[in-house]
Amino acid sequence: MNLPSILVLHGPNLNLLGQREPGIYGTITLDSINEQLLTLAQTLDCKVHCHQSNHEGDLVDAIQNAVGHDHGILINAAAYTHTSVAIRDALAAVALPVVEVHLSNIYRREDFRHHSYIAPIVVGQISGFGAQSYTLGLQALIYHLQHQTSP
Repeated sequence: MNLPSILVLHGPNLNLLGQREPGIYGTITLDSINEQLLTLAQTLDCKVHCHQSNHEGDLVDAIQNAVGHDHGILINAAAYTHTSVAIRDALAAVALPVVEVHLSNIYRREDFRHHSYIAPIVVGQISGFGAQSYTLGLQALIYHLQHQTSP
């Protein structure tokens, strides 16, 4: 395989990181998270490209456009995790390995956040480690790609 290419998707309101509810999401900005992922990608010998949108359809389009370009998807669908069958169906349709990440531990929060439409179709889920959830997720996804067996 050439250098694996990973699409990193950030869902709604993540563009407000650093100012949005710092007690829950911390003070790190989305730009800083993206910079950390780009730096880690060099160490892991992979490519990442990051995309954030507040619009469900835009995220669906990005997922569909990953086919033929990317080897896996790292996604924090944010609130869409708990509401979007469209994002879940798009991820299932493209059949790329996906790792779901969350800054906060969604299982220690409000009951409605305990359900993820995405979780049943992903390789794994990492939550509760703040910005490190993303770096752990990227490491896990690259590990999966390097060790998956072909049918």
